[in-house]
Amino acid sequence: MATFTEAAIRARAQATTVRVQKTATAILEQASVSLPTEFDVFLSYSSQEQSEVILGVKETLKDYGLTAYVDKFDDPNLAPDNVTKATAETLRRRLRQSKSLLFLHSENSNVSKWMPWELGYFDGYRSKVGIFPVTKNVLSKYVGQEYLGIYPYVGNAKDRSGQERLWIWETESKYAVYNEWVKDNDKINER
Repeated sequence: MATFTEAAIRARAQATTVRVQKTATAILEQASVSLPTEFDVFLSYSSQEQSEVILGVKETLKDYGLTAYVDKFDDPNLAPDNVTKATAETLRRRLRQSKSLLFLHSENSNVSKWMPWELGYFDGYRSKVGIFPVTKNVLSKYVGQEYLGIYPYVGNAKDRSGQERLWIWETESKYAVYNEWVKDNDKINER
């Protein structure tokens, strides 16, 4: 099992930007045109995160058949610098429309004021919270800092048939395929 590296995430974004001949920001902004009413993932990320990283994560999730909500692109009227009660209510509604929350842990996540709020709200609401670490180097095991360490993390690995899958890892011996984990609390397997 391996974490996603920043280089791999950026490469995934670049594959899309080259294919459609648009910038990462333009692609993300275009996504809000046909917004679904339910999302597999609410992507919690720092407003300091580069669009290329956000697009790379979103495209990676899409590769695994998942839809992701990305607030400032899917709801462009939201502005992290102009927080209102309406902003919070929009985020609550989008969180409730999501099956899981993935906390994009990168070098930028520790400066975010909203990420802990989103994580806390979703943990209390549905408890399907996972950490999506984007690391400089491939890690075979992710250890979250402070309170992030209590949540399982997402990584990729091949299943027994050799198919690349998205996994949720609670510990090295407790894990599940991501889609099964989202559907059922008891789907974390022990080796």
